[in-house]
Amino acid sequence: MYHHRIASKDGQYVHVEELTNALLEQGHELHFVAPQVNENAEFGGDGGFVSKLKKALPHALYEIIELAYSMWVFIKLAVAIIKFKPDVIYERYNLYQPAGVLAAKLFNVPLILEINAPLVEERSRYSGLALKSFAQKIENFTWTGADCCLPVTNVLADYVRAAGVPDSKIEVIHNGVRQYFIDEMLAQPNIEEKAQITIGFTGFIHPWHGMDKAIEAIAEHKELPLKLVCIGDGAILPQLKAQAEELGIADKVEFKGLVSREKVLNFVKDFDIALQPDVTSYASPLKMFEYMAVGALIIAPRTPNIEEILSDNTALFFEKGNQQAFKETLTEAITHYTKHIAKRSAVKQSVVDKRFVWQENAKRVIILGKELRCYQ
Repeated sequence: MYHHRIASKDGQYVHVEELTNALLEQGHELHFVAPQVNENAEFGGDGGFVSKLKKALPHALYEIIELAYSMWVFIKLAVAIIKFKPDVIYERYNLYQPAGVLAAKLFNVPLILEINAPLVEERSRYSGLALKSFAQKIENFTWTGADCCLPVTNVLADYVRAAGVPDSKIEVIHNGVRQYFIDEMLAQPNIEEKAQITIGFTGFIHPWHGMDKAIEAIAEHKELPLKLVCIGDGAILPQLKAQAEELGIADKVEFKGLVSREKVLNFVKDFDIALQPDVTSYASPLKMFEYMAVGALIIAPRTPNIEEILSDNTALFFEKGNQQAFKETLTEAITHYTKHIAKRSAVKQSVVDKRFVWQENAKRVIILGKELRCYQ
């Protein structure tokens, strides 16, 4: 049984879709207890009514409603468990959502909890959290109540350990890419020097990403055959477009906006240099594994969570938060591009060597589920 609370079609949706598709491919039966996601919605769409409600209500009231909603979810889970008799419950963690733990304990079904962020900290920092102490108790209860926790990085695992979960109940599983996409990329000819170097970025463009510095770097080397392709949205897009015009490189910069999931991958295939301008300290960025699979020269901040994925043999690093260092590293990449081709081949192979593959993740989940069933 797969339980989540995602109603938006975004990166969270991608994670759910990729893992569940991998489980289905391997012949496992899935039953979902989750909100209905509009399959026809554009990628990047929000959660509709829920998002509007969250913006309209005071934080404290919205948080109480979240917890109350968990009571309804508990009933749905109980009914589904009685009907389908699942071997394992797999849940994507969300705040104020202890229903999965309560239902699992009541019906003696093992619960595997996928954790993508310490949501008390994240929401406190970015959107505000009124009942922080209470929320922390609920988060700790949910994490410690699961039979196995799957944080997406070891940095995030430290948060889980701090909540009181023993190492024996923690398994770090990074995000990944599809097996067939990796196979397709590995079947491509060896990486060679190209007439035009495509620099790529996917995701929401925030001011602190320093994409203006990337445009500056390209403008300072107009003589080189460069093109910057940005996939995604962002409030600062008009300013970036104006900057490219002002610097005389509008023809070298393309903003594709929000596109479908499949189109994103098609664009990424053409990336020679890929940008990861910033990263949350505990994240396992989905885009990173796609950059790796196509053998792009990745420019990323040197942070512990990224160094779980990349190394000096597979990427170019810069100091996190230092936009000038980001620009200098990109400049190194575009002016000495051929010198770093070995990193591109190495990063492509590392996806396979480190098993950053959704199908491999699914296998690990099943192994964990079988082990937990043996102890029930």
